[in-house]
Amino acid sequence: MIVAALAVTLAGSVTTVLAPAAAAPTKDSEESVYRGQVEVVRDADGPTDDSTLTGRVFVDENRDGTGDEDETGLADVMVTNGRDVTLTDDEGRYSLPVFDNMTVSITQPAGYQVPLDEYNIPQFHYNHLPEGSPDLRYGGIEPTGPLPAELNFPVVESEETAKAEQNCVIAGDLQTYDEEEIEYARAGAIKDLSERDDYAGCGTLFVGDVVGDDLSLYPAIKELVGETNGPARFLPGNHDLDFDAPSAEHSFDTFRAQLAPAYYSYDVGDVHVIALNTVDYPCVAADDSPEGIEDHCSDPEGSPSYNGRIGDDQLAWLESDLENVDPDKLVVVAGHIALLNYADEGSAVHQVDQVARVHELLEGREAVSVAGHSHSIENMRTGDDVEGWRDLFGIEGLPFPHITVGAISGDWYSGEVGEEGYPTAIGRDGGRPGVVTLDIEGSDFQERYTVTGESDDVQTQLGINSPTYRTWFDERREWNDDPVGEAPELDAPLVLDRDDLADGSWLTTNFFLGSTGSTVEVAIDGGPVEEAVRTQRMEGEAVNVGVEYSDPYAVAQQLVHGGSLADRTMHLWRFDLDEDLDLGEHTAEVTATDSYGRAFTDTLVFEVVDER
Repeated sequence: MIVAALAVTLAGSVTTVLAPAAAAPTKDSEESVYRGQVEVVRDADGPTDDSTLTGRVFVDENRDGTGDEDETGLADVMVTNGRDVTLTDDEGRYSLPVFDNMTVSITQPAGYQVPLDEYNIPQFHYNHLPEGSPDLRYGGIEPTGPLPAELNFPVVESEETAKAEQNCVIAGDLQTYDEEEIEYARAGAIKDLSERDDYAGCGTLFVGDVVGDDLSLYPAIKELVGETNGPARFLPGNHDLDFDAPSAEHSFDTFRAQLAPAYYSYDVGDVHVIALNTVDYPCVAADDSPEGIEDHCSDPEGSPSYNGRIGDDQLAWLESDLENVDPDKLVVVAGHIALLNYADEGSAVHQVDQVARVHELLEGREAVSVAGHSHSIENMRTGDDVEGWRDLFGIEGLPFPHITVGAISGDWYSGEVGEEGYPTAIGRDGGRPGVVTLDIEGSDFQERYTVTGESDDVQTQLGINSPTYRTWFDERREWNDDPVGEAPELDAPLVLDRDDLADGSWLTTNFFLGSTGSTVEVAIDGGPVEEAVRTQRMEGEAVNVGVEYSDPYAVAQQLVHGGSLADRTMHLWRFDLDEDLDLGEHTAEVTATDSYGRAFTDTLVFEVVDER
């Protein structure tokens, strides 16, 4: 009954400003997709010098994956062993120092495409681990044997990756724990992506927690992304770990064997994407760790934990990578644990130790950070500030936008399963599951959020926060903790009586990608348009938490059907209702306008009675 009564909050949403310019939809036929793999050349006698790896990047004209003598080498392509970075010479050749347990990869250049496997996963890397991984539950990396005589990387020319207009899908936390949740993902966000054809060049980047601890599900994940319409890339999260690894060196061996390097970069159009590994496990405090990490990471052998951190080799690679990137390119820095986020702004563990260093490396560049992990949607703009960032990292205002992209799993696939075949899974911020797309033109971008199963018109969620709701909130929480007797029910959540209005009631607008620079305006019954107030200003204050900062639409489902509690969010607006509203039915028309001028109109019908 509650869900039915609140469904009106999503009905009739109309976009009144067109979405940003986007690349023209293109859908390659299977015959045009470049399939293949890296060319590993072995010699019976092995390489002449096993301390150096050599090879070349070449344009695979006949698409057979083999570097023929008449196929041109490609100059100025970045090649890395995960620590050192070099550029190919005029003939496409490179050489790199060798060490055990390294991943060698190239940075796909704009205008070219690396081969994809049968599941649309790019093939641009090679793991070198001669003896293989230690004994791991999920297998890790099989022994690779001696160093190849040559390691060659094929590419083909690509109009899609050359375009200045790109649509880059950033998808958070698939985080499937079992086969049932695999099917939830398939029926939800994966189905949505299978019906889109606007991201063939940039593809989808899944920003960690690809599975939920059970790494045997990786083959099922591959089958899922095989249904999408562009390259499917992955970076690791804290639920993609080999938890039985004896050291951090091997903590992502199975991820690396199945999906991708732990970190890497690629280019499309005028964009340079850096996919970081921001999960350190088992963690150990370092000299630059913020307060709290020493205790959290105090027992890496007996009680191992993870922390948001970038390893020394990776940080050296990042510096070298950026040194070779045109300063006019847009840099997209992606990680699982965010450099900084709002939901966990006071946690040293759930943000990255070296955030200040990463900001320094990107100084003067057009940049945006994207991440997952917190299962919340956060559109944090340049200059935004909260108390925890200052206290932990000395960051006073963001130097460029940071976006937490939500989660495909939403609130871990919680809540009721709908007719579409997946749960509501409303998040801790009241947001609904979905994905973010960066619509890019040159080095400029606009972000948009697509709610699972909905059009891009659906950007807001409306509710009523009244004394009756607030009383129920407290009573239901207490009952949930000790469920004795009948559960308190929230009857008629869109009905207000005189006492509700006299004691303070307001209309709430959860604007999923709302941010600093966004506005929310409300007109009651066709009357004057008035501005709503954002409940979190992002001006250096602490996070506001509690029933008065909650999303009633979300909470009304979460307290009944399970999941997190949406009692804090950075994208909620409040409009106080006049205590003298007439008895009867009223219609609120709400227009939410983002910082780019895109406007979304939603309506809420509610009723005023004399008394309940």
